[in-house]
Amino acid sequence: MKLNYLFPNKYKKIGWLILIPSAIIGMITLVLDLEPNYLDFNVPAIFINDAFGDKGVVGNVKNNVLNEILGVLILLSSLLVAFSKEKLEDEYISKIRLESLVWAVYFNYAILLILFLFVFELSFLWVMIFNMFTILLFFIIRFNWQISKLKRSISYEE
Repeated sequence: MKLNYLFPNKYKKIGWLILIPSAIIGMITLVLDLEPNYLDFNVPAIFINDAFGDKGVVGNVKNNVLNEILGVLILLSSLLVAFSKEKLEDEYISKIRLESLVWAVYFNYAILLILFLFVFELSFLWVMIFNMFTILLFFIIRFNWQISKLKRSISYEE
């Protein structure tokens, strides 16, 4: 079965090399609330709303771009890790990939449903921000866990 929607296997390594440091730096900046001044830039923006109530549709805004850089790196590297072929990609791996993706979507939305009911106001914004990353994260964890179980069972049978 030919899978045209997957990246070549070599991109998985590149994805991991970008994902791990980006996630670590992202968590550190989140926990310590770090925003270095040298990353403050005037950037184009849509739907501007500053603290004084001035609104605009399109314009420029001064913003620290660290969060945007880390978010883009985490999203792109997660896509590379999640959707790169395995060294030996067969129908069973495809089945595991599909099941893991479906499981990740169900699990993610079950958590989101619970959080919809119990988290409010500005905290809910954080829930939605993290929700952008969690489907891919849950998929990567479940898929790799299933693949490692498969490899253990194969080595056990030998």
